[in-house]
Amino acid sequence: MAEPMLKIDDINVYYGAIHAIKGISLTVNQGEIVTLIGANGAGKSTTLRTISGLLKPKTGSITFQGQDIAGTPAHKIVGLGISQVPEGRRIFTEMTVMENLDLGAFIRKDKDGIAADKKRVFELFPRLEERQDQVAGTLSGGEQQMLAMGRALMSRPKLLLLDEPSMGLAPLLIKEIFSIIEDINKSGTTVLLVEQNANMALSIANRAYVLETGRITLSGDAKKLAASEDVRKAYLGG
Repeated sequence: MAEPMLKIDDINVYYGAIHAIKGISLTVNQGEIVTLIGANGAGKSTTLRTISGLLKPKTGSITFQGQDIAGTPAHKIVGLGISQVPEGRRIFTEMTVMENLDLGAFIRKDKDGIAADKKRVFELFPRLEERQDQVAGTLSGGEQQMLAMGRALMSRPKLLLLDEPSMGLAPLLIKEIFSIIEDINKSGTTVLLVEQNANMALSIANRAYVLETGRITLSGDAKKLAASEDVRKAYLGG
């Protein structure tokens, strides 16, 4: 069995005195879509922020492609091949779509590769191509989400971390965003998805973890979890 691409082992994370993540362990294998579902405040975003280097675990280890990355600065983690689409999109609202995409590639020097990746982003998100010179703050919520994803892809990540991509979007757009996440995955990018819309997340994921107040309470095959009584009662409205 190949080593997992990402392995989190018994991490504990604190915000000041608050014990936000209580000894969680999880793995993401190359080529998978893994989702982390749970209620608001369960610690899902904290987990992603710890992987991407914005927070440092007090104890435990995070290994990416065999290298311990716990506590590595965020900009170095991007260089290793992990890119995050933050909750609330966090695009540069005063800049154009094109400038946002250029910033996504800030660690790269390969002009041809960057141009090819921009083309790929425009294939995934044709609407961004139509609006490439538009100031990002004037885009709709759905377009801003697409831009945040496109910007993250510009660093050519091996692992894409997505934090609540469906937040605040209309149901039709959510469908579109999730089908694009599947396309991104099929073209070779491994995905770790944090999502409150458990139905959508479980429908595209290979495996899932359920997080409750900083602890993983359930994990397994996404389709099986979607069918489980407990998960349905708690997260799937029925």
